[in-house]
Amino acid sequence: MNAFRAFILKEFRHILRDKRTLLVLFGMPIAQIILFGYAITTEIQNANIAVLDRSRDVRSLELTRTILASGYFTLNADVRSYDQIEEAFRKGRIKMALVIPPDFAAKLQRGEADLQVLTDATDPNMASTLVSYVNAIAARSGAQGKPPGIRIEPQMHYNHNQASVNMFVPGVITIVMLLVSAMLTSIAITREKELGNMEILLVSPLKPLVIILGKVIPYLLLSMVNVSTVITVGHLLFGVPMEGSWLVLAVACLLFVVCALSLGVVISTIARTQQVALMLSLMALMMPTILLSNFIFPISSMPFPLQLISNIIPAKYFIVIIKGVMLKGVGFEVLWKEAAVLAGMTLLFIGISVRKFRIRL
Repeated sequence: MNAFRAFILKEFRHILRDKRTLLVLFGMPIAQIILFGYAITTEIQNANIAVLDRSRDVRSLELTRTILASGYFTLNADVRSYDQIEEAFRKGRIKMALVIPPDFAAKLQRGEADLQVLTDATDPNMASTLVSYVNAIAARSGAQGKPPGIRIEPQMHYNHNQASVNMFVPGVITIVMLLVSAMLTSIAITREKELGNMEILLVSPLKPLVIILGKVIPYLLLSMVNVSTVITVGHLLFGVPMEGSWLVLAVACLLFVVCALSLGVVISTIARTQQVALMLSLMALMMPTILLSNFIFPISSMPFPLQLISNIIPAKYFIVIIKGVMLKGVGFEVLWKEAAVLAGMTLLFIGISVRKFRIRL
């Protein structure tokens, strides 16, 4: 028993001396519970909306103030026409628009008031939730002595059938592209380091940038084949619409794949073994991508620190692009900001990778 007790104490000391083991043992669960606790929520807050008030009377203004005071909505645009609403939807500035008809106060007095609710149904769950919020608020409105409530006329833009597949397929495409591209690249380069081949390359006449490109280009071509397959399956098998240009989508996918590959190279410069590279690729990419990319959970409902962190997630910008092209039919004239962010991230990751390789020289 004394030998057994000494052996257990030795194992405890070994674990406590290993900082990486302690980080996985204690740091990861704490980070996960905090991230999941704050990020996973079915409640939506501060959703950007537009209001087209064609009545401009006391009751319409009161209804608008009540809706905005609920905490679920934030007024992004006070529009004057349906064309302005459509433009705001296409640019992704709003998730919902309210259209209040003329003579709203008189119709409300007669119990005949109606309210048109237009939603961006590229995220059908959010669209349905926002409509339910408006329904609950409108049910409390009414004139004294008249039946309470306002008739809601919902209209789902870009996804009339509220098919959840139109939300999940673009998100799954994004996650698959990011994980496969970054993971394969990081593991491949780390394997060369483990086998000692990278040291030979680093002392060769080849420049670090040439080494990086030589490692990345084969995976770039293979990843684009993978992307084409996944998008084709989503379009043909699940019926996800393609309203925009295939060329724009191809260019956007190429940009995102290059960004993912360059991120994989950065991971490979940090990791010393293939196991570490695999763990970093899964834990540092999968969980933040699912939670903080607007794929499933709305970022606007998360605490401000998580909203800031979401800005460094490449998938957040690509999901906007792929949904904009496939579901809304827009091009780079609308999506140029997201494309510019991805291009900037790609250059940053490549610069970090080249710098780390030069340090090793």
